[in-house]
Amino acid sequence: MALLESDVPIREVVTTDPEKAKALENDVRAKILDMLATDEMTIEEIHDELHRRGEEKAETTVRHHVNVLKDAGMVEIARLEEAGGGTRKYYKSNTRVFSYDLPEGADNNLAQAQSTASEELTALIETLYADHGTEIEAVAREMKPCEYCDTQHYEEFMVRELLNRALIELGESGTLDDVFSTED
Repeated sequence: MALLESDVPIREVVTTDPEKAKALENDVRAKILDMLATDEMTIEEIHDELHRRGEEKAETTVRHHVNVLKDAGMVEIARLEEAGGGTRKYYKSNTRVFSYDLPEGADNNLAQAQSTASEELTALIETLYADHGTEIEAVAREMKPCEYCDTQHYEEFMVRELLNRALIELGESGTLDDVFSTED
C-alpha cells in the first residue's frame, strides 16, 4: 500500500544542449553571462565586477570560466584592441539566462493569461505544423539522442526552439519592448 500517491505534472522544461548545460553548472558562469549580456568586458573588468558582486576569484579562474562559456558557444569575442604590445579581448554574451522565482500567488494571478497563451499557442503550433511540418520533422530525424534521456521528444524540442528563437528575435528587434511599453 502506498503511503502517498500524487499526480506530478511537468512544471518546468529546460531546453539546452549538453555543452551549455555543463557550462551553467557553476553559478559564477551565470553571473558572467549576466554581466556580458549588456556590456563588452575584458577578463580584468569581469574579474573586478565579480569582486564587486562578492565573488573572490583569481583572474586565471575568471579566464577559465569565460573560456568554458566561450567553448559552449555562449560568449564570443566582441572586439579586439591593441594594448601595450599585445591584444586586449572584449567578450560579450550571446545568451541570456533568466533565473527568477515567481512571487507567491503568481500561478493564480496568471491562470487566465496562461489559458489564453495555451489556446493561442495551440493554434500557432497547428499552423506551424501545417505550413512547416515537413521541415520540422526532417530536422528532428537528424537530431542526435539526448545523452540524459530515454524518451526523445524531438518534435517538441523543435517547436520549443522555434518559439524561443522567435522570442529572441522579437526581443532583439525591440518589438517586445514596444509591446511592453504600450501596456504602461
